[in-house]
Amino acid sequence: MNLYEYSVIRFVPDVEREEFINVGLIMMCKRRRWLRIATSVNSLRVNSLSPDVSTDTINWALETFTAVAGADRAHGPIAMLEPEERFRWLTAVKSACLQTSRPHCGLTDDLEATFERLLNRLVL
Repeated sequence: MNLYEYSVIRFVPDVEREEFINVGLIMMCKRRRWLRIATSVNSLRVNSLSPDVSTDTINWALETFTAVAGADRAHGPIAMLEPEERFRWLTAVKSACLQTSRPHCGLTDDLEATFERLLNRLVL
């Protein structure tokens, strides 16, 4: 069994209103040194909360999340940390248009299948 942690990545168009749209999932297993991220921006949902925001802008910001999670060294020293440290940095509480849920944990025999199940249920 593998202990894993995951967070939902959210687009928050107006921090004061506290409304959000789920736009991605990040999941980590420290023992396996495994970190995976996937994003999907639904333009209809975005336009319903924030018609002035381009989905291209959201995708641009999500590319940084994806690059850091994927250990893309061109994205600075955070991208060079261990998977669990990158996960902690990406899921830290922040007041920005991209935020994450608090981390949740679980046990699984199949990290990939669990990731896909959570992604389909929470984001897609």
